[in-house]
Amino acid sequence: MCVDWGVSIRKACGAICFDTSSYHYKSRRTHQGAVERRIKEICETRVRYGSRRVHVLLRREGWVINMKKTRGIYNELGLQLRHKHPKRRVKAKLREDRQEAIGPNDVWAMDFVHDQLAMGKKLRILTVVDTHSRLCPAADPRFTYRGEDVVQTLEKRLRPGRLPEYHSRR
Repeated sequence: MCVDWGVSIRKACGAICFDTSSYHYKSRRTHQGAVERRIKEICETRVRYGSRRVHVLLRREGWVINMKKTRGIYNELGLQLRHKHPKRRVKAKLREDRQEAIGPNDVWAMDFVHDQLAMGKKLRILTVVDTHSRLCPAADPRFTYRGEDVVQTLEKRLRPGRLPEYHSRR
């Protein structure tokens, strides 16, 4: 801007509302490459160490570094430690493969559909579907559902002569 328009630094900074002291600022920060490499080495060997523990190790080794600087470099390198431990995965109980429906009333599937009314009240609908004919023998809406309610709906809506051979849950 100064060269193109032939104006002084002071006038150029005033035109764009920029402080001249910021223009003349020279950083006195030293290069942190050696500290960055050391922090990376520590984190590669000790995976569960966070920035505080890394800072303690650096201080023990003789590095003169501020805790805020250690945390900044640690975060800048993307070495943030997870706060939560992953939950142990419980192996799912193996179940038999789903059967293909050969005819009507052969295989049924049941599931819940969730929705919310304009008032904010939540609505759950138990749906039972015949997987062959895609007919819905039961769709029961309620605000709250317990296990007993599901059994009651199935006993009330589904006649004993119409029960399928196989029940699946989608």
